[in-house]
Amino acid sequence: MADPAAPPPAAHYTPATLRPDNNIGLLMKRALQSMRQTIDRELVPHDLTQAQWLPLVRIAHGGCTTIAALARDQSIDPGAMTRAVDRLEAKGLVRRERSAADRRVVTLVLTPAGQAAAALVPPVAVQVLNSHLAGFSADEWQQLVSLLTRVLANGDALRDPAREPA
Repeated sequence: MADPAAPPPAAHYTPATLRPDNNIGLLMKRALQSMRQTIDRELVPHDLTQAQWLPLVRIAHGGCTTIAALARDQSIDPGAMTRAVDRLEAKGLVRRERSAADRRVVTLVLTPAGQAAAALVPPVAVQVLNSHLAGFSADEWQQLVSLLTRVLANGDALRDPAREPA
């Protein structure tokens, strides 16, 4: 049931006005694809693909240290994530360690080579993000971040009715 205190949904779109050039979902997806493809191109000399560098960075930052957490974070099937981690392990970038607190939990840890590979990504990501933001003022960039944060908060509220929309 909808929260009566929640603001009503916006009415910016109608079936007649929704087009690929004004659909924010499609535009965000295309922008993200462009950024990821550009990062991939820059990381070719290091033999890293998105399926590899993204988990490495997430593990390095400590936010995702299990296959299940990585799969949720990247919205992909746990089986596909297991195969990706298998490839990272075969390349010597990641190792699996059993948790001392709970033997059922397998934690993902970067090897020294994995740490070095993960460290390659942020400078490339910074260059790619800044290139995609060419012509934006600092205020426009902050506004974009704020607006996207609100869109995400509204999406979170739709998934979890206990959360308030932005």
